[in-house]
Amino acid sequence: MASFNAQLPTIFAALSDPTRLAVVERLVRGPASVSELAKPFDMAGPSFLKHLKVLEDAGLAHSEKKGRVRTVTLKPDTLYWVEEWVLQHRQLWEHRLDDLGIFLAKGGN
Repeated sequence: MASFNAQLPTIFAALSDPTRLAVVERLVRGPASVSELAKPFDMAGPSFLKHLKVLEDAGLAHSEKKGRVRTVTLKPDTLYWVEEWVLQHRQLWEHRLDDLGIFLAKGGN
């Protein structure tokens, strides 16, 4: 089982914002330019760039500038820690609920 990653709070904080989550969901389909990513959102460019910086600081995205175009790419390996954390907690709660079901089936005694 994977050990706790100290970056998890930063990753969860980055994913907790609807704009950033939507950007990550878009990047799952492949790299995109900053202008393409920003298009669906009604916000100024500098504000959107702050969202991208949060994603990059969390290790979820990487951007690279070629000429006049900055392209953003998802770093899916970072999501491994989220997957592991959720899996560990899911297994714990499923086990507890199984125990509760057995307890209740025996009449709660």
